[in-house]
Amino acid sequence: MGKPMDQANLFERNLLKQRAKRALERQTAGMDFLFKAIADDLGVRLSAIQREFGFALDLGGHAGHISAMLRASGKADTIIRADLFHSDPALPPPDLVLDDEFLPFGPGTLDLIVAGPALCFVNDLPGVLMQIRKALRPDGLFLASIPGSGTLQELRDVLLRTEIERTGGGSPRVSPFADTRDLGALLQRAGFALPVADVDLLTVRYDTIFNLMADLRAMGATSVLRERPANPVSKDFFIRAGELYALTHADPDGRIRATISVVSLSGWAPHESQQKPLRPGSAKSRLADALGAKEVKLGETRSEKSSGR
Repeated sequence: MGKPMDQANLFERNLLKQRAKRALERQTAGMDFLFKAIADDLGVRLSAIQREFGFALDLGGHAGHISAMLRASGKADTIIRADLFHSDPALPPPDLVLDDEFLPFGPGTLDLIVAGPALCFVNDLPGVLMQIRKALRPDGLFLASIPGSGTLQELRDVLLRTEIERTGGGSPRVSPFADTRDLGALLQRAGFALPVADVDLLTVRYDTIFNLMADLRAMGATSVLRERPANPVSKDFFIRAGELYALTHADPDGRIRATISVVSLSGWAPHESQQKPLRPGSAKSRLADALGAKEVKLGETRSEKSSGR
């Protein structure tokens, strides 16, 4: 099982705001590749749903890819773009700048909410999911893609091994991520109907650990854990971590691998028209008949039945 996601104050949100602002101001070319891949995947999932929506919310869609996907889909009449903490200077002004831990929407005001990876940095994910479900009208849809368990597992491994090698102990340097089952359970806990959670693995390759760290900084995705080590890490520390990375997580051509586990979530605000499971005992045909098999009563073995005992 993954790490529980309802631990209070796991992340330092003010630091997250600062790093998000810095990443937006610098606008490093190509650093939106993950956000674009996630928006494309969400678009494929939305295209499989045979209905249209009135008011749709792009919740924290960095670089505007989710809003662009929603416009291209033709499935939403009105799209509300909500940036997290700071508006993106490379885009037209958003409709809202907000903190995704405190959503400013009344009950039943939205038909579709689509969220990107930023949800993995909220301190109270169960509470945020409940806010999202309440903001949806009956039969409204929630879609999201967030990093899950296994994300940056190689980086986590080499940083921990380097610290143990140098100090004899380890400290958290990479954020924890929930596994697929935990996230599916949180959808149920929040009151979503027909919840679905599935996972895809994305592998990104780099020349060195320093290239990987540069990408994380450019995305505003370096660690914002409250319990992260207080003292800055020396360059020698990362040189050694890079050596371990190259030894244990490199391809034959020498490039290192970084795994990103993308968990896709979907759930509906409950509505009487939705499919519901049948009551136990309400089936009108027997499974044995459908399978063309002989039915054996509970407690009776096949040998007993055939021998007539």
